[in-house]
Amino acid sequence: MNDEPARSTALVRAEYHLFQITDPQGPVADDVDATHNGLVSAVGGVIEVATGIHTGNVRVTVEPHSQRPDPVPGWEEIVEMPCHSPSGEVLVKPMMDDPADLPSLASQGPGSYRLRVHALGRDTAVDQSTDDVVESYLIQSWPAAHQDALLVKAADSYGAQVRVRPADDTLVIDHEDSPGTQTGRERDILRRAGHGDYS
Repeated sequence: MNDEPARSTALVRAEYHLFQITDPQGPVADDVDATHNGLVSAVGGVIEVATGIHTGNVRVTVEPHSQRPDPVPGWEEIVEMPCHSPSGEVLVKPMMDDPADLPSLASQGPGSYRLRVHALGRDTAVDQSTDDVVESYLIQSWPAAHQDALLVKAADSYGAQVRVRPADDTLVIDHEDSPGTQTGRERDILRRAGHGDYS
C-alpha cells in the first residue's frame, strides 16, 4: 500500500527552456543528455527539466514518497531518473534564482532517490515568453538504488523535437539568440554561471 504524499504546488520561473532540481551541497546526478528522453537531463550535476516555453512561470507539484508510488495517468511525457542527495535537500529552483517554495524531494534525508518527472502542456506556447501559466509538472520522488534514466511516456510534439535533435545541437530560438551574437554570448554566460562555471 502506498503512503499519502505530502503534495505541494508552486509557480516556478522557467528561463531558456528550463528549470532545475538541485542539492545545495553537491551534484545530484551524473550527466544525462536530454535528447535521449526529451524532458530531463543532467548537466554539471544539476538536473534540468526542459520546458516548451522559453520564459515564464510553470506550475510544479512535488510529491515526496517513502516508497515507489503508482503511476499517475493523464500526463503527456514521463521520465524517471536517479538522483543522489548529499545534504538531504533536493530542491526545485529557477536557473538564476532561489529555490521555489516547495518541500525537499529527499524525504528520507541524504541518500539515493528515484525521480519521476511528468509534463503537460509543453506544446501550448513553444519558444514563447508568456505571462500565462500553460505548462504543468509533477515530480514524484522516493528512496531507491541507482537505476538508469527511463522514458516512461512520450506523447507531446516538443519532446519528439528534442529527441530527434543530434546530441551536440544547440537549441537556437531565433537568429538574435545564436552563439555569434551578443544576446547569444550573454545567454551562454548566464547558463554557465547557473552551473557554477564562471570561466
